[in-house]
Amino acid sequence: MRAQDRKAAVDAYKKRRSIAGIYALRCAASGQLWVGRTQNLDAVENRIRFTLRFGSHSSRSLSEAWSAHGEENFAFEPLERLEEEEPSHFRDLLLEERAAFWRAKLGAGPSTYRGASVLYGFRMITS
Repeated sequence: MRAQDRKAAVDAYKKRRSIAGIYALRCAASGQLWVGRTQNLDAVENRIRFTLRFGSHSSRSLSEAWSAHGEENFAFEPLERLEEEEPSHFRDLLLEERAAFWRAKLGAGPSTYRGASVLYGFRMITS
């Protein structure tokens, strides 16, 4: 890659905007569901899968399900994307509000850990 192309790629990367939002992780084998919120919806799936593969995820229930059922049984679903124009302090409040909405709608439990990307408790899906 030429230096000019590399510089253009770096500049484009720095100017990109992250999309905040709400997401769900579903385990097809057990019927468990986790709901989370994040400031960067495009990157959170990779981050979660990485920490689960290496056993360093902070949600014990999610880590146990991952170990028991394997990566192939987990699906990532973006549930809602927030508008990019929201100021950051307002986005935090809106993320919390929308995560609570989705937890209630999907029946997920209370928060199991807090961090840059907050993941909420799971529910068992009974069919």
